[in-house]
Amino acid sequence: MSAPRKPPLEGIRVIELAGIGPGPHAAQVLRDMGADVIRISRPGGTSSVPFIADRGKRSLTLDLRQDGAAQVVRDLCKSADILIEGNRPGVTERLGVGPADCHTANPALIYGRMTGWGQTGPWASMAGHDINYISITGALAGIGAADAPPPPPLNMIGDFGGGSMFLVAGVLAALIRAKTSGQGDVVDAAIVDGTHHSMSIIHALAALGQWSPARESNLLDGAAPFYRCYTCADGHFIAVGCIEPQFFAEMLRLLDIASDDFASDDFGPQNDRARWPAQHQTLEATFASQSRNHWAALFDGTDACVTPVLDYVEAAAHPHNVARDALTQSGPFTHPAPAPRFGTPIAPATDIAAAGSDSAAILQELGYDAATLARLKASGAIPASVQTHG
Repeated sequence: MSAPRKPPLEGIRVIELAGIGPGPHAAQVLRDMGADVIRISRPGGTSSVPFIADRGKRSLTLDLRQDGAAQVVRDLCKSADILIEGNRPGVTERLGVGPADCHTANPALIYGRMTGWGQTGPWASMAGHDINYISITGALAGIGAADAPPPPPLNMIGDFGGGSMFLVAGVLAALIRAKTSGQGDVVDAAIVDGTHHSMSIIHALAALGQWSPARESNLLDGAAPFYRCYTCADGHFIAVGCIEPQFFAEMLRLLDIASDDFASDDFGPQNDRARWPAQHQTLEATFASQSRNHWAALFDGTDACVTPVLDYVEAAAHPHNVARDALTQSGPFTHPAPAPRFGTPIAPATDIAAAGSDSAAILQELGYDAATLARLKASGAIPASVQTHG
């Protein structure tokens, strides 16, 4: 029997200039895959608050505005493979840790830049958040009821779907090339770009005349009675997604609404849009007649594509999630399992280092002598409390 394989990124070092949202999440994904991630925390900043995105990382507190701090980052880059930062364009250059500075220290370094608007364009230096970034991509406009403003879709579409996931893909692609060429790269991961990319199917359907800009008028936006959520008798919800005709027929069979020959039934055929309003009403009344758990049990294990809508607390106890060890409780946090999964399972590192808790060890690895450490403390680049020698 062969020995278990090591995590795929074991031996890869990542420097993360601490920020919020997709940058730390991208670094978490890389850490989950086995990378050694050193998070550089700002004194007194948001990086001092423990988050799941910081699990398994090591933490060095460093004030990049102070003399000598930039050199610490450049020295760390000498043994690093990837650096991730999420500042506005030009900030790291002014701090002395921009791409040119870090590539001087390590020409093979992959410099990952995570922003909302990107490094170029008239809005590149403008503030924004997930809802703003996706607002100019068409994604936000396509979500929600036709007679109401689009609702904020949490921050999954922009920050993580269009942001961190594309940053991870970009830095890993560049890393593969760097390992053979010795040449690093700068990865400009913009949330707007990633969200545009995620909209590919919408643009394709629109080109085929199968999608309209109007909300609640399309296959996947709630217009179809077979692809939406319904309210149950207990006020909870059930999700229906039976797009394919055989799955649609299975749902109707289990609901005892129509026979297999549903095209001739009063309910009407699946894709007859003229019948959709009446079909909505029929399904609304049907699902409202019983609790969510009743319907969940009825459809459990079937191909009807009908599933309960759970909140994040309920999700932890769902049998499928339990069977896959999808969530692990550690202290106050519910940790998601590393994703995607590999042939050799990777257990999540649930320990979250306090800000700066690894400062002494990391500085020692750099081989700084007592005089250098004293200068860094005197300038305020590192906290005076860091015990750098015994």
